[in-house]
Amino acid sequence: MAISESITIPRGNVTSKLNFSRHPPEGQVAFNYVGAPPAGEPQHNVEKYWQEVTIEDVRGHESEYTLDRDAFQILLDVPESKETDFVDDDSIKANYYPEVEQLLLDNIPGSTRVFLFDHTVRRADPEAKRKAVQTVHIDQTAYSAEKRVHRHMGHEAEALLRGRYRIVNVWRPLNKGPVESMPLAFASSATLRQADVIPVEHRYSADGYVGQTAAIAHNPGQKWHYLSGMTGNERLFLECFDSETLKEGSGVDGGRVAHTAFEHPLSRPDAEGRESIEVRALVFGP
Repeated sequence: MAISESITIPRGNVTSKLNFSRHPPEGQVAFNYVGAPPAGEPQHNVEKYWQEVTIEDVRGHESEYTLDRDAFQILLDVPESKETDFVDDDSIKANYYPEVEQLLLDNIPGSTRVFLFDHTVRRADPEAKRKAVQTVHIDQTAYSAEKRVHRHMGHEAEALLRGRYRIVNVWRPLNKGPVESMPLAFASSATLRQADVIPVEHRYSADGYVGQTAAIAHNPGQKWHYLSGMTGNERLFLECFDSETLKEGSGVDGGRVAHTAFEHPLSRPDAEGRESIEVRALVFGP
């Protein structure tokens, strides 16, 4: 028996629990190891807690949100990708990366140059290496964004850092149909206080590189959103950092979007697991 669209695809504003973080004790640096930690050290030292929040469905209101105010942007009716399987990294880079680069240049006014520095494919398989992340976070900070520019842009870095630079994730689902479970929630940057942001050292065990991400503490003023039933011809820009936020009076409100996967209370117990890819980009200009 066919299942009706209204049951299959959960829609509408909902209340759900999101996983937030507590600030570390004064004088301690929050950290997380990527890979095995050194002997005697924990994997991380950030304490988590669940908080019930209201999450607004923005379906039908997609154009009302902007990178400069909310640090997220939704694109509809994106042409079908040349990449169909999203299982081979080289194929993804050859077929999908050029599409992502052009999408950013076409939809971020004033952007003149894009450098894609990595991607993550998330699968629903319980044995998958990367699955949906159920912790509220921001992928980058001002510190790690500048460090990324130096790491990837070489001798051009100093000149590029004198202009506007951003880190934007381009997110899309990989399911054949609309997303039924574990959608992505994102908070408008304009509602995120500096006090909510917890810098976390991201320590890579393999090569010793230390980046920085941000965990997020809850505050009642945060406004949370999601796009119900997201499909493969839609894209979500998630802005992790915008250098304009460092300039007083720039008109850019925060430039950083907290986000997390969440359990939708209306998802069917046997709903297909959400699968997705995010590509991370340095965006320069104007």
